[in-house]
Formats: sequence, structure tokens, C-alpha cells
Amino acid sequence: MDGNQGPDEAPAAAGTVTVAEVARAMAAVRPARDSAGLISQLRELEDLKSVAAASQARIAVELDLRQRREQSDDGMPAADLGTGVAAQIALARRESPAKGSRLLGLAKALVTEMPHTLAALETGQVNEWRATLLVRETACLSPEDRAAVDEELAPDTGTFDGAGDRRIIAAARAAAYRRDPRTVTQRASHAATERHVSLRPAPDTMCYLTALLPVSAGVAMHAALTRHADTLRSAGDPRNRGQLMADALVERTTGTPGGITGIEIQLVLTDRTLLHGDSEPARLPGYGIVPAGWARQLLTGAGNPAEASGGSKGSDTGADTASRQALNVWLRRLYTAPGTGELTAMDSRARIFPPGLRRFIQVRDNTCRTPYCDAPIRHLDHIIPWHHGGQTTHTNGAGLCEACNHIKETPGWTVRPGPGPRHAIEVTTPTGHSYRSTAPPLPGTMLAGPPPVRIDVTATEARNHRRKLRHHAKTLRRARLAVLPSA
Repeated sequence: MDGNQGPDEAPAAAGTVTVAEVARAMAAVRPARDSAGLISQLRELEDLKSVAAASQARIAVELDLRQRREQSDDGMPAADLGTGVAAQIALARRESPAKGSRLLGLAKALVTEMPHTLAALETGQVNEWRATLLVRETACLSPEDRAAVDEELAPDTGTFDGAGDRRIIAAARAAAYRRDPRTVTQRASHAATERHVSLRPAPDTMCYLTALLPVSAGVAMHAALTRHADTLRSAGDPRNRGQLMADALVERTTGTPGGITGIEIQLVLTDRTLLHGDSEPARLPGYGIVPAGWARQLLTGAGNPAEASGGSKGSDTGADTASRQALNVWLRRLYTAPGTGELTAMDSRARIFPPGLRRFIQVRDNTCRTPYCDAPIRHLDHIIPWHHGGQTTHTNGAGLCEACNHIKETPGWTVRPGPGPRHAIEVTTPTGHSYRSTAPPLPGTMLAGPPPVRIDVTATEARNHRRKLRHHAKTLRRARLAVLPSA
């Protein structure tokens, strides 16, 4: 995904320096010749990053004001003013729409309510992250109380010289509580309503399963897992405490030792990887790229898949036993264009994407197709709206998160299919700036190099190949599998 500048920037006023000129000057900077000079350069560049962050905050607030005036002049209801501004900021800064909303909120707080923190950012006394901490810890206060805390702490006077994140957070929380203890207490009570569980990838076919819980529940869970692990260790279990706690969490959540349940797990890989031991990696939707050996071991149940990716080896634990259990596998063949990896066409006259086409687009897009947005797909959207003649096809369909689907309906936003070897869309914002999104390459896609070589096979070889696929469909059981045949 990449962003392309739209209209040219307006010429700068006489005597001013444009951002492009600053960028060119920065590109000309070379490392100093001595260690002291190098350290000085690092500090000066860090201060420059803070200055840039402060300028971005002022620009974001100015953009929000102008867009609101323009939307009001166009007759947009007052309750909807400002829609899409955060998304434009996110695209310009190559961030997700969710991050764009946080950046706009940070900018408004700094510019309108916390002038001392903004001044500290402009002078390099704090960086953008620590300014974010001060804004976050005073978010529950009224504008007046927040401004008073900002003046009390006054980081631009050197209040936090040498202070780390924890000290800054503690000082901001204490000052906020002194100003408005009731609101701070209510905020703590409300926090329990924001409990949730999230999943994000980790290296080596691992992942982080994170739970935001009330402290009492979190401490109780940790204590129970620790007690369970200590009991098994005392009984001679060779796994360490961390492994035992993790395995117990999986077993108590899914009801099975290895965590393999009736929940659908999709795995996209080539037939060469499945049948011929090829090293082309597979893709696990919701996680990302996984090694070929790991994918094969997951499907065949031949030992712990973690061992195929460098995981620890040990005795035959409960998790290993579960991974050797027979798995239900459905083979769904997805044919791709040679070299480009573009999936073959599907068509439907229905306004709603039928189930087969929905799965097709979800496999192709993997995550939300808005540039820089990695949120899960929640909506299947017509790129050219159905009421404007857009067809319900895979070329006119795109997977989007809920927020991005609503934003693209805001006046001034346009989305259209774009050229490219794989499915591409172009997003144009109300300011005329365009951004491009290309579907991620599927396993087996040739991203560079010579054109693919056609290999002719006999009818007997083709029958044998199909017989192997049917054999594996019968013997591999219990995870949803998408196989991409060779071009």
C-alpha cells in the first residue's frame, strides 16, 4: 500500500521555508566525525522530531477547523461535522484510521487546552509519546482543570528533566486527582466496561493473546494459573512454569488440551507446499505468513507445529498429543493467474455478496483494504456503489472494516478500481489526495524475476495429481484449508 500526493502544494509565502525544503536539507546531513559530535546530532535530531510533532498537531487542528467550515457550508448536519478528518490525517501520516483518530484527539488537546505541554514539545523538552501520556492521563478532566494541571506540571520549565514514563504518568495522575477526585474515580469505574481480548502476531508462528481486565479478575486468573502450574511441576511435569500456565489457559478456554476445536481455521498454501515438500510459506488469515513445514505439520498432526518453526522440544505433552489428533480438512482449490497471483473471477447479479464470493474476497484481501489499515474485515463493500451501477463481482468488491466503510460514504470521498497485476483500489480524499491499495500477494505469487515457465503434463500425471489431492482430503481432518494449484 502506498500514498500518492494529489494536487501540488500551494507556494510558500516570501521568507518562509517549506516542509519540502526542510526535508531536502535533512537528507543532506551527514554523520559527524567524532563520538561527541554523533551524540549531539542524535539529540538535535530527537529535538527536531519533537518540533515536527508539534507542527503536525497545529496543522491537524487547522485542517479540522477548515474541513468543518467547508462541510457546514455544504449543508452537512452539525452532528456530522468533522467526519472523515481523522481518516485523512491517518492516510497522510501512513497510519490506520484508528490511529488517526487518536492523533487528532492529541492535537486538539495540545493546541486548545495544554499550551505548556505543546511548548515543551516544540522545544524538545518532551517527545510526542510523553506528550501523549500527559494528554491521556488528563482526558477525564474538564478543559479548565486540564489547563490547570498543564500549568502546574509545566514540562517546558524542566519539571520532567530526566524523568521516565512512569514518573510522568504518576505526576499527571496525582495532579488530576487533586483537581477532580470524583471524575477520576468515576473514570476508574467506567474502565471496566472497556474490557476486551485482542490478538496480534508475534515472531516464529506465535501470537500475543491480550486481555484487558479489571485488576481483581486479572490477578485472580494469574494466581489460579500459577497455582495450577506449581501443582503440575511438583508432580514431575517437565514443562516450565510459563509453558504450563499457557497450556492451561488454552485448555480451559477451548476445552481441549491443544486448543484444536470445531472453530474454523483457514490456511492458504500452494499444492506444491502441501504435497511436494516445497518451501513456499503459507498464510494463516488473522495471523499472517507461516513456514511451509509448520503448515504441513499442523495439517498432518505430526508432532507439535511449534517445533517446525524453532520452538522448544521436550517430552510428549498434552498439547503435543492433541496436535497429533486427526483433523478435519476441507480442500478448497483457488486458482490464481500465473505470476501475479490474482484470483480468478467470480460473478453474481445479487446486491448482497453471496457466501462463496464473500469467502473469496476475504481470502484475497485478508484485512481491511483501506491503505495502512490492518483491521479485520467486517463489511464486504461495492467499490463502485451498487446504486450507481456497480456490479457484485470480485473486481468491484473489497473487504473493509466498519469504520472505513462508513468513512468512504462521506461527501468528497471517492473509491475506484485501479490498474495493476493484482486487485487494486484508489482512494481519493476531499482534498484531492490519492492513495493506492493493492491486495496482498498469495502464496506462490511471483513478485519479481523472469516470467513463469509453462510445464506440460500428461493426462496420467494429471490424474495422479488429482488422486493425491483426494487422498489428502480424506486423511487430513479438522481445519479449513485453501489450496492454490500450481500455475
